[in-house]
Amino acid sequence: MDARVENAMNYAAGDAFASVGAGWEKPMQVTVENVVRTFGVTPALHDVSLDIHPGELVALLGPSGSGKTTLLRILAGLDIPNSGRVLFDREDALKLTVQQRNVGLVFQNYALFRHMTVGENIGFGLRVRPRSRRPSRKEIRRRALELLDLVQLSGLEKRYPSQLSGGQRQRVAFARALAIEPRVLLLDEPFGALDAKVRRDLRRWLREIHDKTGHTTVFVTHDQEEALELADRVVVMSQGKIEQIGTPDEIYDRPNSPFVFSFIGESSRLPVRIEGRKVWLGDVPLDLAPGDVADGPAQLFFRPDDVEIADDVTGAIPGVVSALRRHAGWRRADLDVGTDGDRIEIEIPAERELKLGAKIGVRPRRYRLYAGA
Repeated sequence: MDARVENAMNYAAGDAFASVGAGWEKPMQVTVENVVRTFGVTPALHDVSLDIHPGELVALLGPSGSGKTTLLRILAGLDIPNSGRVLFDREDALKLTVQQRNVGLVFQNYALFRHMTVGENIGFGLRVRPRSRRPSRKEIRRRALELLDLVQLSGLEKRYPSQLSGGQRQRVAFARALAIEPRVLLLDEPFGALDAKVRRDLRRWLREIHDKTGHTTVFVTHDQEEALELADRVVVMSQGKIEQIGTPDEIYDRPNSPFVFSFIGESSRLPVRIEGRKVWLGDVPLDLAPGDVADGPAQLFFRPDDVEIADDVTGAIPGVVSALRRHAGWRRADLDVGTDGDRIEIEIPAERELKLGAKIGVRPRRYRLYAGA
């Protein structure tokens, strides 16, 4: 990371940790109304509206450039929208400084002060408060040790960040954000710099911490598995707009657009057409109900594990096995479908035998149809 960017993040973190407000704050309602943000002629957020309930853990999920980090920075006070409103409870947050918002920030690169011990890092936001609201040294130390115990790092208060693992540093960053008893906790790709196993462990840990503390929490991620595992609700973003908001089950099982279906989980897509209340793949009628999709071109989406091999290929998707590979306790097969080079992926039990070049038919057990080519 560029040193100037890292320094800017540290200063921003320091501002947040110097926030006003003493005592435990109740969970806060966060409301975003019609927010627009552009950078020159480049749009970053298009008329974004969102309600985050008190004590809720919400994931902002999307690919790079979707606007999720810009939205988080606006919530933190590190960026200002061109138009729209942000309310903390019923207060206009855009009129508040970073300090007055009393938010806890956790960054991907930890943003720890390298010249301070773990204990000093955690207590930093309390030590820089104005004297009239600054806890005693004894109280700051007590709170730092209490938080170290909460994040399961007891006994490490005298170590420096360079003496910790990546996962331990991120736990310290969480403890430092919690030390000021924030009204809302904002996390920007908090596990992005960690390896897969540490990420999984910290995801479970973060959910436990959230359930214990009850903070209103917003975290940015591009990792769909992370969002689905952690969040109460997921906000899927693309090109500066919100595509869908829902629980993990709603987002995964009932995606409302081709983008959400293809971005969340694994999927196969086939171009089809609806005609005479039937679904057609080329000149093959499929045993699928078109639902409320009108006649015309459409897209058929389904998950690799939501199909079955048809004993009777009539009405099934016909394909030729072009690749086989083991996938944990299952087997993955690529099927070439039709004459336009379309290919789908299916998942079957490992004991099911298939041969390269075999002609088979498959039927989706669950699927979604979307109008349009």
